[in-house]
Amino acid sequence: MRPTDSLRSWLIAFLLLPAACSGPDGKSTGYRTAKLDRGTVAVRISATGTLRALSTVDVGTQVSGQVLEVAVDYNDRVSAGQVIARIDPANFQTRLTQAQADLTSARASRNEAQTALRLAEAELKRKREVAARQLISASELDVAQAARDQASARVGSAQAAVEQRTAAVADAQLDVEYTVIKSPVDGVILLRSVEPGQTVAASFQTPVLFRIAEDLTRMQIDLSIDEADVGQVREGLPVRFTVDAYPNRSFEGTVHQIRLSATAVANVVTYPVVVAVANPDLKLLPGMTANAEIQIASRSDALRVPNAALRFKPEGIEAPAAGGMPGGGGAIFEELRKIAAELHPDAGQQALLDAAIDGMRARFEQRRQAMAASGAQTGGSGAGGGATTSAPTPEMRERMRRMFGEAMAPFRDSLDASQRQHWDAELELLANARRVTLWLLREGKPVAASVRAGVSDGTHTEVIGGDLVAGTEVIVGAGAP
Repeated sequence: MRPTDSLRSWLIAFLLLPAACSGPDGKSTGYRTAKLDRGTVAVRISATGTLRALSTVDVGTQVSGQVLEVAVDYNDRVSAGQVIARIDPANFQTRLTQAQADLTSARASRNEAQTALRLAEAELKRKREVAARQLISASELDVAQAARDQASARVGSAQAAVEQRTAAVADAQLDVEYTVIKSPVDGVILLRSVEPGQTVAASFQTPVLFRIAEDLTRMQIDLSIDEADVGQVREGLPVRFTVDAYPNRSFEGTVHQIRLSATAVANVVTYPVVVAVANPDLKLLPGMTANAEIQIASRSDALRVPNAALRFKPEGIEAPAAGGMPGGGGAIFEELRKIAAELHPDAGQQALLDAAIDGMRARFEQRRQAMAASGAQTGGSGAGGGATTSAPTPEMRERMRRMFGEAMAPFRDSLDASQRQHWDAELELLANARRVTLWLLREGKPVAASVRAGVSDGTHTEVIGGDLVAGTEVIVGAGAP
């Protein structure tokens, strides 16, 4: 390249530089802008966990001995009561025979004692008749009475011995029955840790011989959720996950339980969250690692702004104090209608919703007029439109939350349990929407616009209220100097 060509290139670049930071009229703005658009904003929590069967039973043995037979293998389907293994019953059968012989002997001793008791009672009866005629002394009658009492005591002792031997027979019989190991449930063999000829010892801890998954068509994922995120998780939330075995397939589940047993590792506290998963085609196997995403909130066709616009603040210009309800109550009411539309209300429920919104509109208008008549500034509690000089206090937020709850109570009571849970969660997200300031570019200068920021997915944030529409340009940063 000749020196003249290089000089010409630098000159062209220098002349084009102001155009990169200029507005439609060619004047330099010094700001980078982006347009508001409509799309889906979804808040998700990512976590990994392990798939396992919903119910897993460990089968062991209560007696020790040599394994004679193993009737099942890995992946075999078994039914409740099916014989899956046998232990040599010879020793236990011998104990049973001995216990039965002891029981027979005890019964014979009891019969002998009962016979002696009958003789002693007959002798006592005769002695009493003779003593009534004063033909024998009182001491002879006392001897007969004592003999009868001793015979009765021997009968009681013999009866106790019979009951003891009966219990010994039952215990020995149980040991014999325990040598036959049966499946307690219907399921699939996941683990077989015993072979024929192996000796097992049942001492203080029962050895696990088999592990049976009760139903592999229903499984669960045990996720570990950080304490900073567990507050957003609730039962019934949808979950999407993938496994390495099927990288191109996405599976679905539902949050079933949030357990309170926290685990702390290296000062990081996590809580176990159980996700229920349907597995009708048996593609998912116990032990697989699941890469899951819990969908906390989702907004379809939401007006959204790049997160960079929320972080921008022009130098030398103070943002107006955030207060009131940007765009007036109408924006909030429209959001309520959108949330209700997701529940597919019937005509009666829609009528209750319309009545509640009309009632709140009337209350807000009355309050606005009263505040205007008293010379007070509108806003603060979010009852009317316009900005105020102070941000809403926690007391104001709580008062607004109670007001919305009371007004919407008839509509909420008409919902079923799942719809009510969704309504409450969405209403809580709407109530927690924070007030933020966006900066619009008007005639080359930044102009503040107060809106409410809803859910955010890390890239975009939902915009609620205000007079902004899709296509509005907002400032996301300062341009190149």
